[in-house]
Amino acid sequence: MNDSSTSGDLADSLRALVAGLAVGDRLPSSRELTSQYRVGPATVARAIAALAAEGAVVTRPGSGTYVARGLVGGDDDGGDTDWQTVALTDRTVDTHLVGDPLGPVPAGTIPLDGGYIHRSLQPTRALSAALARAARRPDAWDRAPAGGLSALRTVLARIVGGTVTPDDVLVTAGGQSALSIAFRAVAAPGSPVLVESPTYPRALAAARAAGLRPVPVPLDAAGLRPDLLADAFAMTGARLLYCQPTFQNPTGTVLAPERRRQILDIARASGAFVLEDDFARHLGHGGAVPRPLVADDRDGTVVHVTSLTKPGAPSLRIGALVARGPVMERMRAVRLVDDFFVTRPLQEAALEILSSPSWDRHVRALGAALRARCAVLADAVLLEVPGATLTGLPTGGLHLWVRLPSGVDDGALARAARQHGVAVSAGRRYFAAEPTAAHLRIGFAAAADHAELTEGARRLGTALGD
Repeated sequence: MNDSSTSGDLADSLRALVAGLAVGDRLPSSRELTSQYRVGPATVARAIAALAAEGAVVTRPGSGTYVARGLVGGDDDGGDTDWQTVALTDRTVDTHLVGDPLGPVPAGTIPLDGGYIHRSLQPTRALSAALARAARRPDAWDRAPAGGLSALRTVLARIVGGTVTPDDVLVTAGGQSALSIAFRAVAAPGSPVLVESPTYPRALAAARAAGLRPVPVPLDAAGLRPDLLADAFAMTGARLLYCQPTFQNPTGTVLAPERRRQILDIARASGAFVLEDDFARHLGHGGAVPRPLVADDRDGTVVHVTSLTKPGAPSLRIGALVARGPVMERMRAVRLVDDFFVTRPLQEAALEILSSPSWDRHVRALGAALRARCAVLADAVLLEVPGATLTGLPTGGLHLWVRLPSGVDDGALARAARQHGVAVSAGRRYFAAEPTAAHLRIGFAAAADHAELTEGARRLGTALGD
């Protein structure tokens, strides 16, 4: 090749070279190519740029040019995305915590791992009617206020109680969105966040996605241990605690009355916020449900999360953050960066539902149904799963927390259970660090009826026996 060779000619020669190499192989340096093909540096640069535009090579400044995909080994129908492994250096989004590690559930599997209530328990008729009325409003498709509709914020403030006002409420697209906003608004990336152990995996995922480092604090039968919480604040310097004081997921624990004030006092003395996830406020099994921590907090220590999704339906993506002081302004700013506002028709429908007597009737009926399902599944697990121990019979929520016999691997059992036609959740996913023992979280809300709950426990026992 002489000095008059074009960059196109050189690009053709390099394509032939790349076709004989493997992905990741390094091409000769620009100096070597200049010498070998007797062209100028600018010609080499243009030829390399052409191949990079095609995706055949990738250039790494200071390192060289490497084979990427495409021309290697002939035609490539599916492409090669291996380069993303290098590009995605930020590992803060934990895909194992937000997805199902065992993959899609096969047809016919009994869902004892679900986090939503079965369709037969949902107020679908009332929801459909409310959404239809909301869609007919003249302003149905207008922009909603960033903080949420004033009337909806008023109703949500009344549900939370205490001295909470509508100005203290920010409407969100469900509880998970609220958690994501709060973690990013309250704590700086790289800082620790204290969490109950065990706790909700998707809260761990949201915290890590915000760049935070979850630090576990153990629970006992009365909830979060204040003595260990004080130690954890002192040792880590954390400025945020995430907890679920009422019907905790996965254990179902309710934080004892005397500990509620202790938790707030410890956090306040540490100059820290308490992120209270009150997802199960409407999931009591018929008994008294304790007041949320935020209802008795006048100093802005508590950032409260609530949601209508769990007691309503999976697509009723309406939740709220409740807070006082500058932290609320920070969360409003994060919400504007994220998505501006929650769609107005859904807010109007939620307002219709909450303002109707049918909502209270639904909550009461749901509580009775969940109480009966909980008892049926608990009896079936104790009968059908040898060596299984219930850590307690919950008085609210959607799940049982079951300790497995010594030597049983909860992940292996969850996989075996799938093969026997029942889906359960391995307990290890609920721990921010090493689990204390092997557990399963077994849900009683997503199955179709009592017969499915009993059959699911039988299949689980068979999987354990095998």
